Amino acid sequence: MRFFSVAEAEMRPHWMALIDVRYSGVFAVVEEVFDMRRFPWAFGIGLVVALAGCGKQDGASSGGSREVVVYTALDRSFSEPILDEFTRQTGIAVRAQYDTESTKSVGLANRIRAERERPRCDVHWNNEIINTLQLKAEGLYDVCDPPEAKNYPDAWRDPDGMWYGFAARARVIIVNTDLVPDEAFPTSIHDLADPRWKGRTGIAKPLFGTTVSHVACLFASLGDDAAMAYLDSLKANDVQVHGGNKGCATSVANGATAFALTDTDDAIIELESGKPVRIVYPDAAEDGIGTLFLPNTLAIVKNAPHRKEAELLVNYLLSAEVEAKLAACPSAQIPLNRSAEPNPRVKGPSQVKAMQADFAAAAEAFPRAREVVEARFLK
Repeated sequence: MRFFSVAEAEMRPHWMALIDVRYSGVFAVVEEVFDMRRFPWAFGIGLVVALAGCGKQDGASSGGSREVVVYTALDRSFSEPILDEFTRQTGIAVRAQYDTESTKSVGLANRIRAERERPRCDVHWNNEIINTLQLKAEGLYDVCDPPEAKNYPDAWRDPDGMWYGFAARARVIIVNTDLVPDEAFPTSIHDLADPRWKGRTGIAKPLFGTTVSHVACLFASLGDDAAMAYLDSLKANDVQVHGGNKGCATSVANGATAFALTDTDDAIIELESGKPVRIVYPDAAEDGIGTLFLPNTLAIVKNAPHRKEAELLVNYLLSAEVEAKLAACPSAQIPLNRSAEPNPRVKGPSQVKAMQADFAAAAEAFPRAREVVEARFLK
């Protein structure tokens, strides 16, 4: 018998397995396929295994080994060491499902939707907030009150106690210093539409991740008309549309683009690798709308199979210790826990004028924003 991850098991053809049993967050797939006409006793074996598995779905409640299942959209290279440390400190095994670059955070959100009737996930660790708010609105999260939550400002906590924000990224402009002189440096997201740089500025495709969150926040903050006018101005200026924020950052670092909108985690990697770039926190002047900060979010899935373990994991991830580790890793996440030290590598919302984003309103605006992006901006 060989054990496969949830993703691997679901991808295997049905004819390859006789029994598919959910056990402790993974699927046990029996590789040997019996011919029922020659081996009628195989059905009996399968039934015994299935019944045994049914009695072991929740190791914590039955006295077995403790575990927790987490779906995380933060890059595996950054999140896995954090989860491994949680296991080392608590003895609780973490069964992690990571997203893919092709589906971004949407794939995991859709998986939680698909599993509504029989949840597999305990903790949803998202790397943006719009899908988090949509899942909350759909009744897929449960209330939790971790002790560490008291160390977070209200702006980063759901008033209903269903999600908590931590380890933020800022939406910034990365600028190639070989191509853009100091006196021509952009200061606002509107500078991506400056005719002087026609065809030489960039943005990630605004249908996924933090870019679509940013667009939704603009619809909520500026109003639909002003937000649509902004997107129209980018299109008229032949802005380059990249597959993701990393593509924006590397395009600028390599000199193919003069400057582009991206996240701090992608920009800092190019800066610290010695590329000729600088980071601008846009619209941070006194009369500007402010730089948008978008947090990672944590939520416990409704009817989570391992509720007690989920609560422990959420509290651990909200700790100043974890915020410091995520700040020190290559992605330079921005701590939001008041007990954590500021990240000296990037600026946080206490160091630069932050956009006063109404995330709930942004989630409501998301369908309208997406329609405009698909029907006007990307056409």
